Amino acid sequence: MFVYGSLLHPVRRAQIIGRRVETVSATIRNYQSGRARYYFIRPHRGISTPGLLLMNLTVEDFRLIDRYEEIPRLYTREKVEVCNEVGQKMRCWAYLPTALTLAGKA
Repeated sequence: MFVYGSLLHPVRRAQIIGRRVETVSATIRNYQSGRARYYFIRPHRGISTPGLLLMNLTVEDFRLIDRYEEIPRLYTREKVEVCNEVGQKMRCWAYLPTALTLAGKA
């Protein structure tokens, strides 16, 4: 899973998931990061956003993170393409904002 906001912080991840997970640096191309009330990324040609890949997540990990991200109210979990730290393209999950998140009114 590609993360780019509050889940970049290891302490926050451990609070949500209940354990430490392996991470790998990654970048999502043609997405711009921002923050209203919550962090978000949205398509923007020519811009890349750095983040991390959370590796070896379990079904329970996804359930816990989905709850934290308030699926489907604030975010949707969608497949995206990222590049890992050595430039290899990979498909993975990422949380994309809903209109509520972008408006900053959530």
